[in-house]
This record gives sequence, C-alpha cells and structure tokens, in this order.
Amino acid sequence: MPAPSASARWASTCCARHWPEARARRRGAARSRGGYPAAVTSLLLASASPARLSTLRSAGIDPRVLVSGVDEDAALAAATARFGVLEPADAVLVLAQAKAQAVADLLADDDARAAHPVDLDDLPDDVLVLGCDSLLELDGEAFGKPADAVDATARWRRMRGRSGVLHTGHWLVDARPVADGRGTGTLGATASTTVHFADLSDAEIDAYVASGEPLAVAGAFTVDGLGGPFVTAIEGDYHAVVGVSLPLLRELLAELGVRVTDLWRPSAGG
Repeated sequence: MPAPSASARWASTCCARHWPEARARRRGAARSRGGYPAAVTSLLLASASPARLSTLRSAGIDPRVLVSGVDEDAALAAATARFGVLEPADAVLVLAQAKAQAVADLLADDDARAAHPVDLDDLPDDVLVLGCDSLLELDGEAFGKPADAVDATARWRRMRGRSGVLHTGHWLVDARPVADGRGTGTLGATASTTVHFADLSDAEIDAYVASGEPLAVAGAFTVDGLGGPFVTAIEGDYHAVVGVSLPLLRELLAELGVRVTDLWRPSAGG
C-alpha cells in the first residue's frame, strides 16, 4: 500500500502543463503575501456533494453551490493524452481543476450566465470557486463511485480487513474582479489519507450495500454516515475523507491572500 504524501501536491497555471513534474512541488499562484485584502470574499462550491457542503457549513462557511456538469471521463482522457497515465492523487486534482474552472468560465461568460437554468444574478462579485474530487486507491487502482450494487459488493469484499488511501483533490479559482493584484490566481492540492477498514462479514456488506449509501460516494464508503462503523482508523485528515480538507483549504486560501476566517458567516465568529 503506497503511503500518502507527507506534503500536499500543488500546481498552478504556471506549471499545469508540466503536471507530473509539478505534483510534488509547492507552487504559489500569482498572489502577493504582503497582506490580506479587506474586502469580504465569498466561496462558490462547484460540487453537488452534501458531505462537502455540510463540512464547510460546520466550519462556519456558507458557500453557494453551482454544479459544474463536467464530463469527468473526458477530462481524465484529455489529461492522460497530454501527460500519460495519471496517479490517483493527480487524477483527483485534474478533476477538481476541471470542475472549478468550468464554473469560473461560466461566471465570466455573460451569455452563458444568462442562459443558465440557475439564476446567477445575485452571486456576489468577490467569489472564489472551489472544486473537489475524491478517489480511493487500493492495490494501485483508483476507485470512484461504484457502477451498481454488484460492483459495490465486490469492492467491499476486496476492501474488508485492509487499508486504502483516499485522495481528495482541491482546486481554487480566484474569480474576483481583477484589481490590486486580485482575480488572477488558480491553484490546487491533493490531500491523501490512509483509511483502515474493518473485516466485514458478507451479511454486513449486503446490508450496507442495500442501504444505497455506498453507491453515492467515491470508494463506496463514508466515515460520517452509515459506513462509520466499518472504518477502524484513519491516518491523516478526517475532513479530507468526508470530502474537503479544511486545513488544506485554509492553506490554499492563504496563497490567494484570503484568511479562512474571512469566509465565516457573521454569527460564526462570535
């Protein structure tokens, strides 16, 4: 079982075309670290995941949600054609970037905004777009959501009593108006966490799959839901397993000159 990287994997617009070489290097976006802007900034989550939304809300952040609609298979195929076979930690970063960039591009296109089925007129101008994606790595293979109940059952019979690495890619696009050096940054990182699974009986697997929960999540398990009793230990960030790493998000925000506390709802800070 490959150990999760001790450091986050970073990429930015300046090095995205050299993805494999960039993945282990910390790279900053075009952002000054001289101070933080005073303007209030809003977070736009480019994900339909209820777990990610709940995690952010529990941390005092109330993001707006706008699902990207990205064709994940096409995005991975394009990246593979360009860079070769991707490691799971890189694949989730590709998908997270594709989701965040698709939403940012939509916001920048007046015609697309007007034609979108969701009313986007009330979105604030100071927006950072966050895209996320997760995959479970087991025996060198990457697993997203199961195709069906049969697939989920087979996965759990393979996972039980063993350990895997849950990779969650994060990508931020600074869609704020370009002023004072703002509105030009894009960067991301992957959080990798080792997850140890209980040795489930066939009956437990059948009952869990019948609940429907494994079919809706990457890796066919949750740690914060019905699957919680089947995860015996975690080495790394719990929140990354749920779907969004709060410590990593804080670091990415800082690269863009934003404090995580700037995103708290007014009642969260006191």
